[in-house]
Amino acid sequence: MKKLFLTVCLVLPLAAREPLADRIAHADPAKYRNNKAVHAGPGALDYMALFDFHSLDTNLFFLHRGVIEAKSGIGAHFHNNCEEMFVIFDGEAQFTIDGRTSVLKAPAGAVCRAGHSHAIYNAGDKPVQWMNINISMIKGAYDAFNLNDGRVGAQIDPIPVFMTMHLDRETLRPAANAHGAKPPAQYRRALDPSVFLTNWSYVDHLLLPTGSTTSPHMHMEVAEFYYVMAGQGSVTVSQMRGGSETAAIKAGDAIPIQLGDIHSFANTGSEPLEFMIVGVSRDGHKIDTIDVPAGGMGRGGRGN
Repeated sequence: MKKLFLTVCLVLPLAAREPLADRIAHADPAKYRNNKAVHAGPGALDYMALFDFHSLDTNLFFLHRGVIEAKSGIGAHFHNNCEEMFVIFDGEAQFTIDGRTSVLKAPAGAVCRAGHSHAIYNAGDKPVQWMNINISMIKGAYDAFNLNDGRVGAQIDPIPVFMTMHLDRETLRPAANAHGAKPPAQYRRALDPSVFLTNWSYVDHLLLPTGSTTSPHMHMEVAEFYYVMAGQGSVTVSQMRGGSETAAIKAGDAIPIQLGDIHSFANTGSEPLEFMIVGVSRDGHKIDTIDVPAGGMGRGGRGN
């Protein structure tokens, strides 16, 4: 075990970094930029970048958050070096993968593997809350090929013929130490490594009731971000060669968790604290969890 932690310490970055509160990204509608005809799509989006390719140690390329305006969308396009997923948090939207379109009701998303085309269209009369997650095969590399098809008036399949993700609370189950969480926390792996061609490894859904916490733990094989879907609480992050920091978090926040970050979360509010968690491995789909006793070094490891 001593050999394990000597290795861990050697690979951890020693450079100083921003305070935890400054590393947390905040979705702020006042900062959204209006973007018309995205990938030759109809209407406009209003959005901001929460993260870029510098934000995680692994190959996250960007995390965008915003709204798709009424009668607007993102036109059909390919990424051959990236995988992408559009997510909606309210209402419904028409998702297209490889030319086949179905309506998904929020909270939901659709994965587009590298080398496949995708699009989204809000056919309704109100804006739809939206997120875009992009993972690249090569860190910092991005590509896109537009099909100049806005998908307006597309034929709708009643049952999607592509992979979808749903974040309904009714599907959650008592946590079994997932991400350090224990009952009465609830958890579900919404997407597992078999879905992805890149190093994108999972999307998880976690709900912490009032007063609930996750225990300190870390990952040496996977970097993550936690997106707060609802509620408020706190996050505590430390490194083996650094002190512990705690910051407040609330709905709309995205928290980066780097390789080797010891991290835990607490619900300090009066409502459930709900997360979507995205994990991106540094090598293929390797996943690990190392439990860290309070005030101590990591102890043990297990596949997640």
